[in-house]
Amino acid sequence: MIFDWNWVELERIHLMWVALAITAGLALLELRARGAMGTFLSPVMQRRLTAQASTERIVLRLALLFVAMIAAVGALMRPQLRGATETVTASTASADVVFAIDTSRSMLAEDTAPNRLARAKAEIGQVVQRLEGHRVGLVAFAGRAVQVCPLTPDHSFFTTVLSTIDTTSAGRGGTKIGEAIKVALRGFPASDGAKLIVLITDGDDQDPYSEEAAKAARNAGVKIIAVGLGSEAGSQITLTDPQTGAKTTLMHDGAPVISKLNGEQLRKIALVTEGAYVPAGTSAIDLDSIMESHVQPIVRAAADAAVRQIPSEQFQWLVLISLAALIGALWVGAGAGDRRAR
Repeated sequence: MIFDWNWVELERIHLMWVALAITAGLALLELRARGAMGTFLSPVMQRRLTAQASTERIVLRLALLFVAMIAAVGALMRPQLRGATETVTASTASADVVFAIDTSRSMLAEDTAPNRLARAKAEIGQVVQRLEGHRVGLVAFAGRAVQVCPLTPDHSFFTTVLSTIDTTSAGRGGTKIGEAIKVALRGFPASDGAKLIVLITDGDDQDPYSEEAAKAARNAGVKIIAVGLGSEAGSQITLTDPQTGAKTTLMHDGAPVISKLNGEQLRKIALVTEGAYVPAGTSAIDLDSIMESHVQPIVRAAADAAVRQIPSEQFQWLVLISLAALIGALWVGAGAGDRRAR
């Protein structure tokens, strides 16, 4: 069987000289010890006054130590069986999911109960509960983007941060999707793995560099799922005062603000990364089905990529031989040698 092995670290064969030198040194020390004792005691008195191992036991112990070291050197040389491979699968396959949520004032519109922002937060919270084993992060964006929660496996922490999101989280009005994508990308690790941005917005994109940001995501191996809230035809924004419950229409320069969803732009952004566009409109966001349709396939793809073929390693046999020889040497050394003559 050993003749079918391929030695990957063949240069380590020179360590056998070290094993030989150690064995020779131990033999020399044994001879010197016996010689020193012979200076003071005759062979007869040595047998009567001391318990010495026989010459056969000494030779056997040194031989076993030499075999243990040679086998250990052989294991370090990494023997592999020629033409044989083993299938290695990663123990876990997980995804990094960043939710980028629009926090502009138009998200307070109540065409989706209780309002768009509250509904989006509730849906995200429910989905995160089903992402056990995956890391999640959160980016809030409007006229600028802010990473409010870095990627973390601590879903309780994520949920706590999510509950604090409101229209002041991004700190500037408007809707810049490209900025949100860039901030989300900076939060992903450089290592390989399943990476996904779930983009939730209701506004007309005001960022001229959104498609360039999407191309950067594609180059980084990140897919984008764009979820569009609101009507592409446009609708007025009705706000409710949390103190009085009074409803007002959001105005700008004396005219009602019209929230118009640019679904075509979101579709382009998603397709650049081979992701998907989900036109939720004014209905409830079924993020659960989005996760089932898009996150799980990505995770399965990552799991498939984690399965690989490697050469069949045989070092474990040499390790076993080394341990057995070492235990044998200890047993021989501890065994009863030639005891005192009675």
